[in-house]
Amino acid sequence: MAELKYLYGLGRRKSATARARLYKGKGKITINNKPADEYLNNKSHLAEITDPLALVNKQKDFDITVIVKGGGVSGQVDAIKLAIAKAITVGFSDLRTVLKKSDFLIRDSREKERKKYGLRSARKREQFSKR
Repeated sequence: MAELKYLYGLGRRKSATARARLYKGKGKITINNKPADEYLNNKSHLAEITDPLALVNKQKDFDITVIVKGGGVSGQVDAIKLAIAKAITVGFSDLRTVLKKSDFLIRDSREKERKKYGLRSARKREQFSKR
């Protein structure tokens, strides 16, 4: 690492935006000023957030603080995961290829499609009647 106070990464998914900071520490994760297990209420989401760290064996090397806004829980989890992966590549550029091969640095660009006029929702139509 190049004498930085923290490593920073920004991740987005659907309408969620996450800003992650990785400090040297013992593995404590804080999301919106709450402990991660209290904020997420789901062990599988917590495990998914730490996947990039587990891949490079750095789970216990960093304390992570995340500010996340917008979206639902699954969108926020994916945004946090991307932010953490990007922050790792800032400090450890040699780990970029490992994270990229495991698809942790890819932004999932799928968004909700807008509702069109004349339709009930984005694609749903009135039922067709022949007679």
